[in-house]
Amino acid sequence: MSSADPATIRHITEPARAIDVVHETDVLVVGSGPGGLGAALGAARAGVQTTLLERFGCFGGNITAVGVESFAWYRHENTVDSVGIGSEIEARARAEGATSDESQSMSQAFDAERFKVVADKLVEEAGIHPMLHRTFVAPIMEGDTIRGVIVESKAGREAILARRVIDATGDADVAVRAGAPCRKTAREKMLSVSVAFSMTGVNKRRFMETIKADAPKYRDWAGNFEWDIETSGKEDEMFSPFLRKPFKKAVEAGLIPGNLITMAGTYGTVHDNGDLTYLNLIHLGEFDGTSPDDLTRGEIEGRKQAMYAIEALRRFMPGCEDATLRNFGMTLGIRDTRKIDAAYNLTADDVREQARFEDSIGIFPEFIDGYGVLILPTTGRYFHVPYRSLVPKGVEGLLVAGRSIGGDEISHAAVRSMMCCTVSGQGAGVAAAVSIRQDEAVSRIDVSKVRTELARQGVRLD
Repeated sequence: MSSADPATIRHITEPARAIDVVHETDVLVVGSGPGGLGAALGAARAGVQTTLLERFGCFGGNITAVGVESFAWYRHENTVDSVGIGSEIEARARAEGATSDESQSMSQAFDAERFKVVADKLVEEAGIHPMLHRTFVAPIMEGDTIRGVIVESKAGREAILARRVIDATGDADVAVRAGAPCRKTAREKMLSVSVAFSMTGVNKRRFMETIKADAPKYRDWAGNFEWDIETSGKEDEMFSPFLRKPFKKAVEAGLIPGNLITMAGTYGTVHDNGDLTYLNLIHLGEFDGTSPDDLTRGEIEGRKQAMYAIEALRRFMPGCEDATLRNFGMTLGIRDTRKIDAAYNLTADDVREQARFEDSIGIFPEFIDGYGVLILPTTGRYFHVPYRSLVPKGVEGLLVAGRSIGGDEISHAAVRSMMCCTVSGQGAGVAAAVSIRQDEAVSRIDVSKVRTELARQGVRLD
């Protein structure tokens, strides 16, 4: 039985205690993934004191902690892409040798380990105050206004005060505990949880010869239960670095359990030194990323399945005969948990029909990946990301960035992309800074002033 089962859990009363205020700042960003990193850089460049809070020992979130190295794998010749901090981060990583050419698109695959150093440099150069190894515990509230957060660390419990707070946790942790209304996808419909891992010792020549001899296409994703997808048709014959045959053969040979018949997925890049990176093959359904019990089970089960996958590749994928595990990501890849009920919630029509908004804080191409839909932006279509989708109802002084902004399932399948997270992040950071400079509430801010600063920072808005 789950240790968190409300029918069995007992309660204790925690004694009241004074908590030291260890830091004060203008803008506090909680979470340093693509959304949080974008928010902190946007706020700092807008001229306010900015602090970036992170529970792990590195910045970068999904890139560095999870190991998702395909940052913009949707990009093709006719893609009209976001322009702003996201594209800058990609270019900076490339200039510092922390990327390689992505296998299925006109973009860069990140080296997760080397990007940790790139992220450090971006934070330091912007004058952002770094606070690693601190976990958000609770908001500090005055009525319905957030004034900071309580964190827990090796130093114990600490308080951080801020004039504005940005929730970039990915799970709306700050928003929900501050009292903002949120919704969470039903467990049985949640996008799967993944364990990302990389291998080494691959014979690149033999591996690529096998891939080229029977080049997989996006249409090959279909017909494998959870991989059944709806496309627009134009994606079907495009190349995809998709692996399924080795795992099907492994099941037939009794090498891996029959219940793993859906094991399949993509790889990132194959390097001359024998590294096969960002293997996205393990997909755990009905795991809730806000449940520590599910996270525990997912880590253990995911690693177990990854070892099955490695053995299947060694046996049935030419070039992998002598390959071994190089590394796992530090934590699970979570795609789908809470989303705020925002001042405006994006819809499927918005992301599929090129929505335009007067309060646009950036654009994102028509890229949808999730809930059984895969649409790639190969024809120049794009939509606006509205500021109102970052503004939670019921809480003042708080903005939300990243995959938990307001929207329905299909819009989430677009805005959860790491590049789009940088769009909402930079918008949130700039808005927080402008609201401080103008002494305006984030819910009532003059968005034209936000757009002016975003344009100054090089963001494409329309």
